[in-house]
Amino acid sequence: MGFYDGKRVLVTGGAGFIGSHLVEELVKRGARVYVADNFSKGSLLNLESVLENIGIVECDLCNYAWCKEITRDMDIVFHLAAPVGGRGYIEEHPGECCLGLAINENIFRACLENDVDRVHFASSACVYPNNLQNEYFSDYLLKEEDALLTCPKEMDTIYGWIKLTGELQLKAYYEEYGMKSSIARYVTVYGPRENRSHAIIALLLRAIKREDPYLVWGSGDQDRDFTYISDIVEGSLLLTEKVTDATPVNLGTGVKYTVETVVEKIFSLVGWRPKTVKYDHSKPEGVKSRGLDISRARALGWEPKIDLDTGLRLTYEYLRERHA
Repeated sequence: MGFYDGKRVLVTGGAGFIGSHLVEELVKRGARVYVADNFSKGSLLNLESVLENIGIVECDLCNYAWCKEITRDMDIVFHLAAPVGGRGYIEEHPGECCLGLAINENIFRACLENDVDRVHFASSACVYPNNLQNEYFSDYLLKEEDALLTCPKEMDTIYGWIKLTGELQLKAYYEEYGMKSSIARYVTVYGPRENRSHAIIALLLRAIKREDPYLVWGSGDQDRDFTYISDIVEGSLLLTEKVTDATPVNLGTGVKYTVETVVEKIFSLVGWRPKTVKYDHSKPEGVKSRGLDISRARALGWEPKIDLDTGLRLTYEYLRERHA
């Protein structure tokens, strides 16, 4: 009998990219899964393989009454719901991102009042200060303790500050009420069903469509720790089982690639190259260098399994089939 077998599990934002993959894995592990989503970004198509095995509630998590209702009688809540999008979205919609403050508090308070056994919060590498990520080709890997708690202007946009605030809220609920909690900090997650506003999907689709000139946002020198979706799901499940004191844990690969390198890998994978590659410096590229130290996750028994070449191939095969 596995840890999740037979447990009642709610996934907020469960119709989205990461949430839908998490739901599929929970079903495989024997959980009784329920999804709460407003379907502003998520889709039932993301859940088509498990629709007959899950419960779904369409609701607005800014409404506390809904949060109180959907968390009732749950053993575990995975809280993934948030206003999300790619780099362009989080820089151009700071007010929309602020809804995350209300959503987080509603879910955490409802979980406390309904005596939910465990709460998992999906956080982000955006919590880390920009001054540790402002040099191209840096070999520094961000450690959990690097997330400064006193300087919001150093976060990566208001989105990062909201995620860090959510972490602090959850830690406070653990310290005062003993609510068992875990926190995963994601970094540049990619894979099938990812929103097209994110880099990997956008770059792959442009190659599949043979766009020429081929557009790349930013300089191409910015690097990221690209993490495949199945590794994020495995890590989140493990953390929820093993961590109960709201200690944040990085989930990444510890390996960074520049966007230019990713573009070259995509051209090789697709078997096509445009005549012109246009690096558009007017478009936001985010921080210059971001990779995570994953020592804490490894100490818990987690290890990323999918390297970038494999992950790109799996994502390309999915997109090629859907595009055709």
